[in-house]
Amino acid sequence: MRKTKWTVFLSLILVLSIFLSACGGGGNNNAGEGGNEGGNAEGGEGKSEQVLNLLESAEIPSMDTTQATDATSFNAMNQIFEGLYRLDENNKPVLGMAADEPKEEEKDGETVYTFTIRDDANWSDGTPVTANDFIFAWKKAMNPDSLSQYASMFGTAGIKNANAIITEGDPLYGKVDELGVKAVDDKTLEITVTQKVPYFKSLLTFATFYPQPKDFVEKQGDKYALETDTMLYNGPFVMSEWNHGDGWTFEKNPEYWDNETVSLEKVTYKIVKDVATGVNLYETGKVDRAGLSADFVDQYKGNEDFVTRLEPTMFFLRLNQKNEALANTNIRKALYLAYDREGLVNVLLNNGSVAAKYFVPKEFAFGPNGKDFREFAPDGFLADKGAEEAKAAWEKGLQEIGKDSVDLEFLTTDTELASKIAEYAKEQFQTKLEGLNVTINKQPWKQFLELETAGDFDISTGGWGPDYPDPMTFLYMFETGADYNRMNYTSEKYDKLVSGAKKETDLEKRWKMMQDAEKVLIEEDFAIVPTYQRGTASLMKPYVKNYFLHPFGADTSLKWVKIEGK
Repeated sequence: MRKTKWTVFLSLILVLSIFLSACGGGGNNNAGEGGNEGGNAEGGEGKSEQVLNLLESAEIPSMDTTQATDATSFNAMNQIFEGLYRLDENNKPVLGMAADEPKEEEKDGETVYTFTIRDDANWSDGTPVTANDFIFAWKKAMNPDSLSQYASMFGTAGIKNANAIITEGDPLYGKVDELGVKAVDDKTLEITVTQKVPYFKSLLTFATFYPQPKDFVEKQGDKYALETDTMLYNGPFVMSEWNHGDGWTFEKNPEYWDNETVSLEKVTYKIVKDVATGVNLYETGKVDRAGLSADFVDQYKGNEDFVTRLEPTMFFLRLNQKNEALANTNIRKALYLAYDREGLVNVLLNNGSVAAKYFVPKEFAFGPNGKDFREFAPDGFLADKGAEEAKAAWEKGLQEIGKDSVDLEFLTTDTELASKIAEYAKEQFQTKLEGLNVTINKQPWKQFLELETAGDFDISTGGWGPDYPDPMTFLYMFETGADYNRMNYTSEKYDKLVSGAKKETDLEKRWKMMQDAEKVLIEEDFAIVPTYQRGTASLMKPYVKNYFLHPFGADTSLKWVKIEGK
């Protein structure tokens, strides 16, 4: 975040989640409604030890809510911090730090939401959570000196002056005090919006909207959020241990306002990049959940612990147009058409993932007529085209750039699955496009993000899970100059459609504009190469109850998890 999304690394199969958003998803054929993989717990806790042991495939890059950009970070933050709202088991925003639903007042064409912060909302050191904690964090995220890559979320929420403050050249650029937020007193927060957004409350569950304790953060300086003792926590858990590169531990937060609801006393995360190792840890009872790669799916699919689901999380290849060859439309078209997605999902993944020649996922967003966003192009774009058309586009592209060969570097992460997928892409491209040579550059997750953010790649693996329940959470990424564009793509036509859709109040027109934008991005410009919509296959112990998964924002919520019958 996603969104990724982004990590999304709930299990080892999630290794490629490069979205900076939180990703996850409900819709699980072995789960309860709302993505509850553990089912609904009934009765008391019994005498089971309330400890949950999980795997992650990557280190947490950042625990600063204003600076994090990936799903691994967002997922961790969702357990130890809390905003005005949090997502419940049905993926609906429920009250968090807010004591009740806000009062609404219309003023001069604007809407003012007045929130009251809970009297019993405290940080883990016992100090109260205040309205100023929210304002401090939000202005920090908007400040040019500490600008969040998610700063645009405040504009997405319709908050007054948010877009202007982060737009260079605008008279309000950098003037964070002009943001439409106000602390009336310690427990009263006003938010002024110039446009009402139907998913406003869902946005407020996202990590960038979390508060930060101003005095504590300023005291820590550049050490803030680097270790467990340089953070304060206002969520269900605190981070009690952080062994960088190895894992981390959460423990129940006695200062949390709703701590009586929290059953788990401890949650441990161990970083394991190899699927076989994770499965072995699961089989020996050392972890309670493990992701499965294709090699293990057939072995476990009849097991009662086996769980699969399709997520609204998309994977794709970024094509960096700073590269002379990739600046050519026909070269990009050739790469798009040469990639065999069916082979990828049916053989290499084998986990319920779906081949995709589209970017906005299916079974995620539904328009004013109630139909799936994907209904206008259910199979994606150029679905009937393949290797022959790819070869023709490649030859034409080479002629246009005056070359008979092209060398490209493929940036990916160093996990087992990422490596396999990169090798698969290399084989697809080199065998179908004569004269193309691909070199794979594998990097640890944090270093991967740094290189990709800097645009230091030709092709990179991208993944994106939604940050809020609307197609715009995918489409805004590729506007000219957007933080997550990262590939030098620019299209006046695309920008006009996306920016227009952000302002359009006619829902049918807005829907059509977003669909047209996706078509420009993929079918006309071949700016990215969508590869698959993620499915996951995993094992989870039946004694883990109320393990809630979310289709947008953070992957999971552990607040309601119970261990029963172990």
